[in-house]
Amino acid sequence: MHTLDYVVLVGYFVAMIAIGLYCARLTKKQEDFFMGGRSFGKLLQTFAAFGAGTGANDPITTGRTVWTSGLSGIWSVLIWLFVTPFYWIFGVWYRRMRHLTLGDWFVERYQSRAMGAAYTIFGFSFCILYLSSMFSAISKVAVALVGRETIVNTFHLASADDIRYLLLPTIAVVVLIYGAIGGLTAAYWTDLIQGLCIIFLSVMLIPTGLWELVKEHGDPSTMGLMDGFRIMHERTPADFFKMFTGPRSGEFPIHYIISLSLLGLLGIVVQPHFIATGGGSAKTELNARVGLVTGNFLKRFCTVGWALTGLIVLALLADDAIANRDPDYAWGAATVRVLGPLNIGLVGLMLACLLAALMSSADCYMLITSALLVRNIYAAYFNPNASEKTYVMLGRMASVLVIAGAAVASLVMYNVFAQYKLALEVTILFAAPFWLGMYWRRANAWSAWATIAFSALVFFIIPFLAPMVAPGLRTNAAFTISNQIETHIITRSATASDVDKHRGWQEAHERAMSIEDETARQQALTELGAAPPEATLGQPIEERIEYGGAAIFWTDGLQPVGEVKTEEISRRQKGDATIIVAKKVGKFVGQGRFNLDFILYQFVGVDLTTKTRAMLETLRLPPRLITPFLVMMLISLVTPRNDREALDRYYTKMKTP
Repeated sequence: MHTLDYVVLVGYFVAMIAIGLYCARLTKKQEDFFMGGRSFGKLLQTFAAFGAGTGANDPITTGRTVWTSGLSGIWSVLIWLFVTPFYWIFGVWYRRMRHLTLGDWFVERYQSRAMGAAYTIFGFSFCILYLSSMFSAISKVAVALVGRETIVNTFHLASADDIRYLLLPTIAVVVLIYGAIGGLTAAYWTDLIQGLCIIFLSVMLIPTGLWELVKEHGDPSTMGLMDGFRIMHERTPADFFKMFTGPRSGEFPIHYIISLSLLGLLGIVVQPHFIATGGGSAKTELNARVGLVTGNFLKRFCTVGWALTGLIVLALLADDAIANRDPDYAWGAATVRVLGPLNIGLVGLMLACLLAALMSSADCYMLITSALLVRNIYAAYFNPNASEKTYVMLGRMASVLVIAGAAVASLVMYNVFAQYKLALEVTILFAAPFWLGMYWRRANAWSAWATIAFSALVFFIIPFLAPMVAPGLRTNAAFTISNQIETHIITRSATASDVDKHRGWQEAHERAMSIEDETARQQALTELGAAPPEATLGQPIEERIEYGGAAIFWTDGLQPVGEVKTEEISRRQKGDATIIVAKKVGKFVGQGRFNLDFILYQFVGVDLTTKTRAMLETLRLPPRLITPFLVMMLISLVTPRNDREALDRYYTKMKTP
């Protein structure tokens, strides 16, 4: 990054803080702070939904999965596509609730103040986990944008990855200043600016990347921008352009996409921020609907841009050994290579746009979670008659807890996908009580509490505690199994990217071997990994794509004990590919939490070792999607109803525009 890049970055931070200070003058009461006075039109609601639903991890995740799985990797983010039309219905719900938090809704529907407090704990945990995944993503990109050597030398750090200890607190402070001071009004106005930045981010690398392909691998004097697409296809294997078929689509088969869409449909409605961006802060019901649907479809279009950028980056950076080792760095590396030489502040603008994606989500989650703490803990249990000024002040103080918690979680876990996945899974706790409470009058507080307790025990507490209570589970041969390893050996013509990939690995290997310190040299060689196959352009090349070998009953895999062998089970020919199926043989110790979901499948005789990783993830979902609803419906039928008058009042309100 050059001086102008840092100027752009600092200017962006200053502008966000200035908006927060200006909007602070408009905040007089808690409805102003938490809901912006319910005064927002279609434009601000659109960019609020777009900003809250688009995190810094989304373009990075799309770029990474496209790098590893080809165009089918777009489904890592595009799984929400089939959920989006339902938002037209959801938008009305949150407008008609007329609440400041979803915790207030649970209190009203189930006539239980304690349920509002329980939802607050859930909402606080969800927001911390979700935001922490974005913090982790942005710090990884910053390493590539700023430069590893620059980071180590300038800030005197032991490793370039340690920049997160400086960057994450800085981001947290800026978000706190404009969000905690200006409230939801400041958040929405900054979301508008940040949304435009995200859209620019989504297309910025496409024309510049295509032209860079023409300059490096074509003739700029006779070729135009569209020739970049032809060069991209020439340099990239054909199966990278398939969305549903081919050997690389195994990570996102159709059944996995459908199951994740169903999980998203059931869980999205209880995410805390939906009370505001879902329509609660809109001036009218039409504004709520248009804002929620348009904002989320806008993200779907941006996802296409991120996927196309990922393919361009793949063709351009095939010789980048760091990106080949960890594709999370690919986006940042491409930015430096394509935009850096222009020296007009575009690298700084790219980092600002990625920060915008993070901050537009962080401000909304921060405010909604602080509203939960104030409304459903402080006002409900300590001081229900406090002044509006006191509630606003406490809301600002509570904001610190959310952002600080997310920053700490990011520093501790620092695993983008694991943090994101865990955040989505915890929505199971309140999904059934919300859906049944919305449509079924018979649903009552007894059944809601039982369902929450059941989901917490079966899906979270028992899997965590079971290995502690019964340590033998970790070494039990019935539970230390993995799915079969399936290796696809594909013979195809080598592309230019195959040649560059091997050359890039050789150059990185030579640099690693030149390191004098033995420990540092071995670490560099380990990080570099095995050499890709040597390739000559147009000549046959053997490519190995391996799936499987994943632990079935343990979240963090299996640790081998003694010698472990790989035993071949079968070998078959499918087109140009030879498919070898094998299994691991030996003794193992399970690591992490116990996957209780698979006990039922094993009991009824399903051979889980023959299932792919995506199929295993799909099989986990039916118990999580169906059993909470069954538990709640059965208990509702044998326990007393809630107060009829309160239910009549609630359902009348939900049917009143």
